[in-house]
Amino acid sequence: MTAQTITADASGTFTLGDLPVHRVGFGAMRLTGSAAFHLGTPSDRARSMAVLRRAVELGVNHIDTAAFYFSATRSANELINTALAPYADDLVIAAKVGPFRDYHGEWGTSARPDQLRGHVEENLRQLGRDHLDVVYLRRMRQDSIAEHFGALAELREAGLIRHLGISGVEPRHLAEALEIAPVVSVQNRYALDRRDPADAGMLRLCGEHGIAFVPFYAVAGEAGAHAAADTHDDTVRDIARAHGVSPAQIRIAWTLHQGPHVLAIPGTGNPDHLVENVAAGALRLTADERKRLDALDAFTG
Repeated sequence: MTAQTITADASGTFTLGDLPVHRVGFGAMRLTGSAAFHLGTPSDRARSMAVLRRAVELGVNHIDTAAFYFSATRSANELINTALAPYADDLVIAAKVGPFRDYHGEWGTSARPDQLRGHVEENLRQLGRDHLDVVYLRRMRQDSIAEHFGALAELREAGLIRHLGISGVEPRHLAEALEIAPVVSVQNRYALDRRDPADAGMLRLCGEHGIAFVPFYAVAGEAGAHAAADTHDDTVRDIARAHGVSPAQIRIAWTLHQGPHVLAIPGTGNPDHLVENVAAGALRLTADERKRLDALDAFTG
């Protein structure tokens, strides 16, 4: 593959409500340091902004972020604002609300419904925008999301939010949300080596409803927030060698092969990895390769 010439449009397009996005987007979590949140060491500011600008040059028009994506000295939202404003008309920025981190970076109590406006407004302030294209309610163990999602639906009616999504949910939560307002996307944890049957069911359900399924930690796998996966099954390595690409690119390609409604949001602070991630959208796995990769599912709950 000649990764340098491949842009995000090679991955295809899906529409979030009325907003078309390329299926390979960008997750902002790793912009702030060598690992997410307060883990790892802070990133080089200039390099992080260069990654963002290069992503847009490569056709990425879907960025996933949150106000709680920050390290000791870096804020993902501030980096996005500084690097990309004034924003391109076709750039879709999605933010998550619900979780909360204090000024020391420690996780606090998640937002009550009446506090969600403050979470939305903080994202707006940091990003320098008057509305958010997509806002996810990140469920934090609550049994019902109706009251929280209803609060976001009111902000949508007020014009602060264009479209709504939900994250960390089960089918019953999607049903609850759809009774209140349209849902354009669902963001759950899902990866080649971490396929919870419940999340696989959500993937299928989203396809049936025409809703985007946006898996997080699809490249990191079990490593989660700490770092991208650096150990790979022999099958992944063999298929990567056959295509002349990295194992991480195979993981992204496998993710996209789960359905035309599946969007990938790999994140990185490394310019070379960014180019590889975008290029993965052009990879086409054979039926046999997909079968071999599917057989790797070892999720044990």
